[in-house]
Amino acid sequence: MSKSQSATSGASLKLTRPVALVGLMGSGKSSVGLRLAKALGADFVDADDEIKAAAGLSIPEIFEQYGEAEFRALERRVMLRLMTGAPCVIATGGGAFMDPETREAIGGTAVSVWLRAELDVLVSRTAGRTHRPLLNSGDPREILSGLIDMRYPVYAKADVAVDSPAGITHERMADRIIRALKKHGQAFAPEVA
Repeated sequence: MSKSQSATSGASLKLTRPVALVGLMGSGKSSVGLRLAKALGADFVDADDEIKAAAGLSIPEIFEQYGEAEFRALERRVMLRLMTGAPCVIATGGGAFMDPETREAIGGTAVSVWLRAELDVLVSRTAGRTHRPLLNSGDPREILSGLIDMRYPVYAKADVAVDSPAGITHERMADRIIRALKKHGQAFAPEVA
């Protein structure tokens, strides 16, 4: 597939529901989400950025000052707001889909897409990055392995799963998601012949 075909593969599609990207850090939710939104002519929103803006604090500061329960409540409110606006592509935080209420809200409004990546891929993509506090608290491989064990069974409840392998470009990944969404059949308005 040529670059021009990949970049325009979603151009004729119109989102009718938000698309919520779920997965672990390093799976590509933000970087691929930007390309996906562009290919679909839709807005892209990073939920973590919206949470930080709403709180006026960084995510580590929210956790430190108010605790995880309050962070999850704020995250839930932000996600509900994002899903009631115009259909867009939303990069959720890694833990958002783990919260039963947030997961239920996503399931009732959006099409959830799990960006599934293997441990070695996640370790490689997150190596040397210090903006992920969770990975700064121990061995990143062990932490990511534990998160895979805990979160992948829940992420598997997403409407669609798309593998995010090593070496794939963001554009090709966006194209994979578009094809999976077409197959799922709930994200787009019917195409007019």
